[in-house]
Amino acid sequence: MKAIIPLAGKGTRLRPHTHITPKPLMKVGGRPVMSYILDDLIEIGVREVVFIVGYLGDAIRDFIEAEYPELEAHYVVQEVQDGTAGAVKLAEPWADEDLLILFVDTIFDADLSLVKYLGPAYAGVIWAKEVEDYQRFGVIITRDDLTMERIVEKPKTPVSKLANIGLYYIRDFTLLFEGIHDTLSGAPAPGGEYFLTDAFQYMVDHGAQFLVAPVEGWYDCGKPETLLETNRHLLENGHGGVAPGASVEGAELVDPVLIEDGAYVHGGRIGPNVAVGRGSRITDSRLRDVIVGDGSTVDGADLHDSLLGSQVLVRGVKGRLSVADHSEVSGDN
Repeated sequence: MKAIIPLAGKGTRLRPHTHITPKPLMKVGGRPVMSYILDDLIEIGVREVVFIVGYLGDAIRDFIEAEYPELEAHYVVQEVQDGTAGAVKLAEPWADEDLLILFVDTIFDADLSLVKYLGPAYAGVIWAKEVEDYQRFGVIITRDDLTMERIVEKPKTPVSKLANIGLYYIRDFTLLFEGIHDTLSGAPAPGGEYFLTDAFQYMVDHGAQFLVAPVEGWYDCGKPETLLETNRHLLENGHGGVAPGASVEGAELVDPVLIEDGAYVHGGRIGPNVAVGRGSRITDSRLRDVIVGDGSTVDGADLHDSLLGSQVLVRGVKGRLSVADHSEVSGDN
């Protein structure tokens, strides 16, 4: 089984951070978003991955080569941002066995081992999560046997609350790319995009059966407020704590918090929902719902709902901040 991971988006909702750092490498729970997904793939035996890159693609390549040398990685540049169908089409030269297709805007709690026991009647699996704000998503309409009947993009009426989360297993890869070719031969959606879900609908219309499987958790990492929510979830579920190589002196820690190796925290009140990156120094500050990157300095600040990049300097600032790597912000104490 191989994996296809489209990564060519610019991450505009996370600017200014994504001017320097590609969205999949934004840290949450002390680790890049993409690392959680790659670890899941390796756990189920995937060793070959096609990365569809674009904006800041070299940073993605450098990260994979440094942190996941065991992967056989292929990189294809999506020159034209023509949607998810166009992105996956670029992986066709390597599509010669079962495929997992994953979009890395989210972290999910899903049983990927399901694919090892899937009955022969199924052409694939689409994972879904029941949501209340169904109008924001493509939703999946299922038959009584939990197979997909169709996908409806952003419905105005509650035809379904099963949101399509961007995680797919494809056994019939030949029919998938037949569907992608058919989709790309038609007119694009508004905005010039071609959707991968249209290729799935083509497959269903030509007799394929997709099992719709639930996920227990689905955590968005695509914008600042949801990144912080996901950070809290991770810290509360095994990713928090004070690393052995960190130093905390005279500071009140309010769980959940993460203080990484080499970090120094002196005085103030840290937490809840605060992650402090490696080598950062936090002195006499109050932080709540804050992610601090590596090697940063925060002195005499009172911050909430903030994202601070790596190697930043923040002094005497109160309120909310979103600053990219190598920034400096000062205010009145």
